Amino acid sequence: MVMNLLKLIFGGGRNVVAETAEVFMENTEAGAQRRADYAQSALGQFGAEFQVERKGRFDRFMDGLNRLPRPLIVIAIFSLFASAMYDPLWFAERMQGLVLVPDPLWWLAGTIVAFYFGGRFQMKSQEFSQAITQSTARLPQVLESISQIRALRHDSPGAAETGTDAGLSEAAIEPSDNEAVRAWREGGK
Repeated sequence: MVMNLLKLIFGGGRNVVAETAEVFMENTEAGAQRRADYAQSALGQFGAEFQVERKGRFDRFMDGLNRLPRPLIVIAIFSLFASAMYDPLWFAERMQGLVLVPDPLWWLAGTIVAFYFGGRFQMKSQEFSQAITQSTARLPQVLESISQIRALRHDSPGAAETGTDAGLSEAAIEPSDNEAVRAWREGGK
């Protein structure tokens, strides 16, 4: 009879007690395996994103050229500032030469620079607008938090108000038997 009872509970190659317990509590071994599988797949996906395909010389050369304009423009502008401080006459001569550049050429140069930098600027300005919108949406919560914090200041009216709690009201007016407070009071006399 005991064997039949044990076979009923643990029979058929199953552990009914363990299966029932897993309904209420996670199997730690299976949970650890799931977390490890998840971490492994996340690392695999992350690694796949950064796999570099073998490129030829021409592709690498063009990638390098595509990365040059922004740093070169920044270096050129700061070099102009430095040259203006180092040799103002040389700088003034060069700037007078720029006066001779016709307006349509300036427009063309402005268009090229605008298209080159404009796409990135557009993307960043949209991200900035979204951040401002999200911050503005949180404004009522922030103002409420600030008012709650200000209400906690010691000089706020009603900051020590005990409300309807009679026990707290009595405790607030009873003299303290704190030795440090008593010593302070006696020392002040």
